[in-house]
Amino acid sequence: MNVCTCPHVLVTGASSGIGRATALRLAARGHHVYAGIRKPADGTALVQAATGQLTPLLLDVTDAGQITAATQTIAGHTGDAGLAGLVNNAGIGIFGPLELIPIEQFRRQLDVNVTGQLAITQAFLPLLRRSHGRIVMIGSIGNRFTPPFIGPLAASKSTLATLSTALRQELAPFDIRVVLVEPGSIRSEAVGKLDADARQVMSQASPDGRALYNDAFLHLVGFFSALHHKGSPPDEAAKTVERALTTPRPRTCYLAGKNARRMALAAALLPPAAQDALRRRLTHQPARASRVTQTVPEPTAAQ
Repeated sequence: MNVCTCPHVLVTGASSGIGRATALRLAARGHHVYAGIRKPADGTALVQAATGQLTPLLLDVTDAGQITAATQTIAGHTGDAGLAGLVNNAGIGIFGPLELIPIEQFRRQLDVNVTGQLAITQAFLPLLRRSHGRIVMIGSIGNRFTPPFIGPLAASKSTLATLSTALRQELAPFDIRVVLVEPGSIRSEAVGKLDADARQVMSQASPDGRALYNDAFLHLVGFFSALHHKGSPPDEAAKTVERALTTPRPRTCYLAGKNARRMALAAALLPPAAQDALRRRLTHQPARASRVTQTVPEPTAAQ
C-alpha cells in the first residue's frame, strides 16, 4: 500500500458538529484525516464535502472490535510515519435531574465520554509515539461552570479534563503533547433534540419526580436551546482544534466559541455561592429553599 507523506490525523465523532467541522477543516489544509463515524451514510457525506484527503472509518469508541480494525487500517496507511494527531471528540450528552437519571444511562455517559476516550488513546499511542504526535481532548466549559441538570455530561467532561492532565504529564517524556479544548455555546444538530429528549426524560420519571423537577428542568432546556441556537458555528471550535494541533508550543487548554471565556471568568472569580446564584438566575431556576415546604405524597399501601 502506498503511504501518504502528509500528516495523518484521526478525528473521532466526525459525523456532525465539532468533529465534522474539524475533519473537513484539517483535510482542506493538507492533513490526511481519518474520520470516525457511526453510520456509512455519514462517511459518504463527509467524503462528498471534503476538499482534501479524508478516509471515513466506522468507529464506535465503546466497540473494541471497531477500535482494533481502525488501528490496523491506520497503521497500514501511515507506515513508519505514524499518527500526527488524535482528536478525541466522540461523545454523548445526557441531561436531567440527577435524582431521576437511570444509573444505566449515567454509566453509558461515562463509558462513551471517558472510558471510550481512554480506549482510543491507548490503541493509538504506538502510532502517535512514532511521530511525537499530539492529542486533543474535546471537553466543555460546563466542566468549570456547571448549571443544574447537566450533571451527567459535566461529570464526564470534568473527568476528561483530569484524564488530560494526567496524560499530559505521563506522555511528556515521549514528546507527545496533550491539549484540552473547552467549547462554550456551539450550534449543532443535537440542539434540536434537546426539547424532545428532555420531555422523554420526564415522561419516564415517576409522577412524584415530575412534580418535583418538570418545570425547572424544562426551563433549563429552553434556556440551553436558545443559548446554543445563538452560539458559534462548529467551525469556530474547529479553528481552535487546528491551532491546538499545529502550533509549535500549544497551551495546555484552549477555550472556544461563544460564552466560553465569560463562563470561565465567572468560575475563576466568583465564590461558589455567587456562582450558584448566577446560574439560578440565568437559567430561571427556583430560589434556594423556595420549595422546602413542598411535600410529595407518601406512596399508598397496596389494598
